Amino acid sequence: MNSPTEFRFGVNMGVPESRDDWVRKCRRAEELGYDVIGVADHLGLAPPFPALVLAAENTERVRLNTFVLNAPFYNPVLLARDVAGTDRFVRGRLELGLGAGYVRDEFDTAGIPFGSGASRVAQLERTVRALRELFADPGYQPQPAQPGGPPLLIGGWGDRMLRLAARYAGVVALTGASTTAAGPLRLAGPAEIDERVGFVRAALGERAPEVELNILVQAVAPAARRAEVLDKYRPVLAPEVLAAVDELPTILVGGPAELAERLRVNRERFGFGYVTVLEPDLEAFAEVIAELR
Repeated sequence: MNSPTEFRFGVNMGVPESRDDWVRKCRRAEELGYDVIGVADHLGLAPPFPALVLAAENTERVRLNTFVLNAPFYNPVLLARDVAGTDRFVRGRLELGLGAGYVRDEFDTAGIPFGSGASRVAQLERTVRALRELFADPGYQPQPAQPGGPPLLIGGWGDRMLRLAARYAGVVALTGASTTAAGPLRLAGPAEIDERVGFVRAALGERAPEVELNILVQAVAPAARRAEVLDKYRPVLAPEVLAAVDELPTILVGGPAELAERLRVNRERFGFGYVTVLEPDLEAFAEVIAELR
């Protein structure tokens, strides 16, 4: 975990056009100063574990994480094998991100029961417990490179998920958004984020100083693209949230120096010292990283 005066920066990669394209992007992320390369777990995107092994083979410093695996997609025992083997292949640079899944269409396509939110969170907890038990066994094979297994990140927003993350994770990744009945994400406003952070800190109790808080940034753009960005996200922003858009840690609009100061303010207010952006913002956000370092 970084000190309170330091940041960690991640980028979530998407679809590789080719092997060479994937290698180029991963090398570029490391060159630009990112600390973590992440791979999401969605149909139509890169397969997480092979993509991370390939990233490791072509980088030297960055950590590699799943951001995040949909735990209900996986048998915990088989997942443990892939996690441990991947950690060994990447020489202990793996960070394991887990979530409960939220895209019902993907479950339907894969023929996996979606279940209730409570059932998916319960399945996630069973997965976490199984991984911990297996990795604690000195006779387990393959042994992960990191004793006890890779550091755990759990991502979510609701009470059940955040309680679970507070119990087990070294990183609590707040989505900054909740799902709606129709399916799309609804971005939260600053007051709601304040409340969720307060909920997490209360749930963490004495563990709070040891745990990183992560936020996933949906967009990074210069001031000249402000109207374009707001038009894009208007459907998932309530009017009062739209009015407070310059306080949101999930949408960053402005120049590099301005956004660097925004991140300092967000760290002070919300505790977000670990910031992840999406692949389309790889280059734009790198200018902010340079300002902070």
